[in-house]
This record gives sequence, structure tokens and C-alpha cells, in this order.
Amino acid sequence: MEKFVEKPDRKTAEKFLKSGDFLWNSGMFMFRASRYLAELEKFQPEILRHARAAYEEAAADFDFTRLNGDIFAKCPAISIDYAVMEHTDDARVVPLDAGWSDIGSWASLWDICDKDDNGNTLTGDVIAMDTTGSYVMAEDKLVTTIGVEDLIIVDTKDALLVAHKNKSEDVKKIVDDLKAQDRPEAIIHREVYRPWGKYDSIGYGDRDQVKRITVNPGAKLSIQMHHHRAEHWIVVKGSARVTKGEETFMVHENESTFIPIGTIHALENPGVIPLEMIEVQSGSYLGEDDIVRFEDKYGRA
Repeated sequence: MEKFVEKPDRKTAEKFLKSGDFLWNSGMFMFRASRYLAELEKFQPEILRHARAAYEEAAADFDFTRLNGDIFAKCPAISIDYAVMEHTDDARVVPLDAGWSDIGSWASLWDICDKDDNGNTLTGDVIAMDTTGSYVMAEDKLVTTIGVEDLIIVDTKDALLVAHKNKSEDVKKIVDDLKAQDRPEAIIHREVYRPWGKYDSIGYGDRDQVKRITVNPGAKLSIQMHHHRAEHWIVVKGSARVTKGEETFMVHENESTFIPIGTIHALENPGVIPLEMIEVQSGSYLGEDDIVRFEDKYGRA
């Protein structure tokens, strides 16, 4: 390989295409980890330094290894293309004669999906009336369209995106704007997975929050306490073993229990089917950092 150029400008790209001496990078790289680390040390030592430090401070979390987020966040935000490939003199290229798309935007996803007679790709509960050439995805509610064309409409639990297909790649600008405004949507999903299962924040107010919690069979949440919130647990499926202060007891379907502020507590699923429950939180502060853990089977701090 004589030269690697990431995202050339239009004039340069046209020159490359006209010459016939260049190949399009599909974004697939193969290398030994040790070889890549050596190139990083040569061209991007700051990335390597922060990555190593984040790994050295990593914590075991059940089946996961979680890097130290604060340290890893100090790594420069740069792709392998700019960081290494444009600088290395030890790369080789293998030509591949095939169709290729890295599906880098919603518009490119529309390109490869099956379409109806109006050129629409519809996923989920969608009613499209007088709609053409559009990609519409509904995750958990009905989405309807009337008299539109060439739109990308993606409705998830987290947010709703409406964009013209020609502008779909600009969604990264929205993400940058969310980060600049310190909006939680940039980093936190409504549905959050944990080693013991998951929870879905289905509603919240200034002093209350409602979660739908699923605890896997045999799993147990940490023994913990909250300084600022109380919790009311309602079991809708399965059975829960609850620790509340000095007592431990079972809570079955259609039963509930209340955890006052400052009470040490734990929740466990001793059964063979997933435990599903509703948690109603109330208090002056409902952030996830108001958790004091005393014991945790997954090794979390």
C-alpha cells in the first residue's frame, strides 16, 4: 500500500476514481493485537497510555470487564483510520470485488432493506398513508405518517428521530449538540442492563420515578441503602426474596413491600423464571449514584 487517505475531499476523491489506481476501503482491518499496539505507541502514544491505564484500573462485573470510564474518557476521540492507517508504512491491501456498504447512516440502512410497493421500509406498528421512499421504525408504540416522502423516522424508548434521507448522516451533529448541552440522552438509555437483569424507566416526575424491573433466575441485586429515596416494590410475575433491615421474606405475584429511606435492603430471584416487578421511587433525589452498596455478588463498588 502506497498511501491511505481517510475521507478525501470531493476534488481528491474524483481524482482517485479517475486514475483507477485506488481501492475503496471497506473498513475491515486484520492485525495481531501486539502489532497494532506497537503502531499506536509509534503514532498515538497518548491513546495507548490512557487505554492501558483504563485497563489496569478495570473492575470485574460478573461476565464483563468494565474499564475505568473516567480514565478511558481521556483518550483522544480519533478513529483507527486517522490514528494509524494514514501514518503506517507497514500495511497491505487485499482487493475484493463485491458489493459493500458499512451501513453508516439510516439512509444506507434503507438502501439494503426490503421495501413495499411505495418504496417504504416499515418496522414495528406503523401505518403509512400516502408515504413514499421512507424508513419508519416503531419500537414500542404506533407510528403513523401521512403525505410524506424520503424521510427517516425512528421512534425508540429513548427518543424520536425525524430526518430527510439526504440529511440522515447529520445525526452525529445532534449527538454532539446533546453532549454540549450535557443532556442525559447522550449517554443514558431508558432501558438499562445490569449483571442481574435490566430495568426500564417508564415514567418520572420531580420527586418520583417508576421502573419496570426484570431479575434473572438466581440473580440478586446488591445489599444496599439510599439516603434520599424510598421504594415500593410490586411483584407482577414470579417470586422475590426480599431483605429489609433485619428481616428476610418472600413476596409473590400481586403482593408488594415498601422500603423506607435509609433502610438496608436487597432483592433476589430464587425461582426458575424471570422475576418481573414494578418499582415506584419517591424522594428528594432519584439519581443512580444514591446507592450505598454493602455487599455485591458481582464485585461492583
